[in-house]
Amino acid sequence: MKSHAEDEFRAFVEDRRTALVRTAYLLCGDRDEAEDLAQVTLTKTYTSWARVASVENPDAYVRRILVNTNLSRVRRRRVTHFLTDRLPERAGPDSTGAVAQRSVLMAALARLPAGQRAAVVLRYWEDRPESEVAQILGCAVGTVRSQTFKGLARLRRDPQLTDLIPHQTETPSTSNTEVRQWPTTAPH
Repeated sequence: MKSHAEDEFRAFVEDRRTALVRTAYLLCGDRDEAEDLAQVTLTKTYTSWARVASVENPDAYVRRILVNTNLSRVRRRRVTHFLTDRLPERAGPDSTGAVAQRSVLMAALARLPAGQRAAVVLRYWEDRPESEVAQILGCAVGTVRSQTFKGLARLRRDPQLTDLIPHQTETPSTSNTEVRQWPTTAPH
């Protein structure tokens, strides 16, 4: 290539390189691959600069080279290989259901009267003993038991929680083991 043509090409690259990389990024979605794609495009443009410079719209011509180079790259690469010294992370369990359950439970707790909500949260969410809950709330242990029982009964009747609550055929009793079974299955 003659020095005048090289100067034209150099000026073209300086003016258009950033825009070409941006377009390449939009085509392939990866910054490094976009840089490579733009470089290959500019290399092809350099080898045929006499033809590119003679067309009416060199920008459109170069973008067409970019698009065609990207299509060739995609066709060639059927399987993506990533070389790394680490194994890929394993996908964790889908937590969207747990998040939805938690928000439904939080809304149901908010509908409880303040005393029942405090007793249920302290007793079952924070897993505190009845005596400690009574001390925190400034009431008797019997009051904690009754507030907790009433709060759990309201939660069991809440229509929004029907899918979260295991169905019981018997009426709930006041024994701690039966009353504590349901809240420990709630998501933390």
